[in-house]
Amino acid sequence: MKNMPVKVMKINFTKISKKVYVLIITIILFIVVTVTLALTLGKQHNQSQKENDKTSYSTAFNEMDTKMQNHTNTETSTNSETDTNNEKESTTDDKTTIDDKTNTDDEMNTNKETNAQETTANQGETVTAQEDTLEVKVEKILNKMTLEEKVYQMFIITPEVLTNGNNVTTCNDFFQEQLEQYPVGGIIYFAKNLVNREQTAQMLQNATQYAYEVEGMPMFLCVDEEGGRVARIANNANFGVPNVGAMQYVGSAAKAYEAGQTIGAYLSELGFNVDFAPDADVLTNDNNTVIGDRSFGTDANIVTEYAAAYSNGLHSQNVCSTFKHFPGHGSTEGDTHEGFAYTNKTYEELMQSELVPFAHAQSNGVDFVMAAHISVPNIIGDNTPCTLSYKMISEILRGDLNYNGLVITDAMNMGAIFNNYSSDTAAVLAVLAGVDLMLMPSDFFSAAQGVINAVYNGQISESRIDTSVRRIITKKLQME
Repeated sequence: MKNMPVKVMKINFTKISKKVYVLIITIILFIVVTVTLALTLGKQHNQSQKENDKTSYSTAFNEMDTKMQNHTNTETSTNSETDTNNEKESTTDDKTTIDDKTNTDDEMNTNKETNAQETTANQGETVTAQEDTLEVKVEKILNKMTLEEKVYQMFIITPEVLTNGNNVTTCNDFFQEQLEQYPVGGIIYFAKNLVNREQTAQMLQNATQYAYEVEGMPMFLCVDEEGGRVARIANNANFGVPNVGAMQYVGSAAKAYEAGQTIGAYLSELGFNVDFAPDADVLTNDNNTVIGDRSFGTDANIVTEYAAAYSNGLHSQNVCSTFKHFPGHGSTEGDTHEGFAYTNKTYEELMQSELVPFAHAQSNGVDFVMAAHISVPNIIGDNTPCTLSYKMISEILRGDLNYNGLVITDAMNMGAIFNNYSSDTAAVLAVLAGVDLMLMPSDFFSAAQGVINAVYNGQISESRIDTSVRRIITKKLQME
């Protein structure tokens, strides 16, 4: 074969080099333009962000600053202007340096004042929130109640009345069934119901459990435990607790506190939450045998001091206290347990002595004031018992003496009421007088129905019932 001639391709590198050069230059220019544009946009964005941040800070600072006083506003404004000038100027003289230091100190002081004010405001808001929470809970419970349930809350009765039993010493399912039908505000226990520690503790534990299941809150579990001759528990050897003795011999506020603390300790341990004590009567009638050594004495100021100390002792053990017997049983003739009891003293005379402890009940944090069935004809003009008198309960105790706690009647089965009024009439009059709780009416079912009927026929407004039940629920929730 003949060798074929090979054609060699000639490449014009000169032309190619020029094209490549142009392409490279184009790419470089594109990159430069792109980078320059990106940097320019970024710089503009950062500047805009700084302006926005500055505006936001200025707005927030101004909002905070409006809370300060006028002179602080002026100083803060000056500080802001100085800061702005410092950003614009690259150099500062000695005077500016001094001004900056002064401004910094002022800012620190202003911040401290602002923080202190905000802390105080927050604390106030916290307290208000807690109070509002209690009020809201009370209203929620109240709004769910029927009229009948509200009225039943206004009675404290014996376990025998609720369960139709005799000498009740237990609390069983029947108690719960009856409580569902008649959700009363509380139960009062006497010596016949209290056998020993174990029995009493179990009985009260069951009652508390049933109350929560039925009513959604505790119930008042009450007893008369003054010390001395009125001591349902201490006078029963099965309980093995000391009797603190009669109040007449206490001798000092410290001893009175100790007596209340001792009694409160064993009552709380057993499950009681209300003690109808101390006796706050000023003994001014030598012929008075109903009160006698149950009183702290004949001096109104000493009685007030000792009764308050006793009350504080109970409170230290989470037991509610009661000042009794408004307007003062120490000056009376007769015995309300048996029948008519009265005092001929005027309002001014009672204010000098018998009413003094009750005038201090609110300031001493007393939970209950027990009104007695005493007649005070020289004050109200007739022999109506104080428990049924609007003037004595609403105008004097609530109004003049400024007591805002719970007002409870003495036992409504006493002769002073039982011999002169039917149960339903007495209950209606007591509510109209302004009491919150009625203790042991002779016929609970008639008394409760009488109040219910009085609301339906317009004699008593439901808002009047709500006022008392609101106080009752509030105290119960505070006991939790």
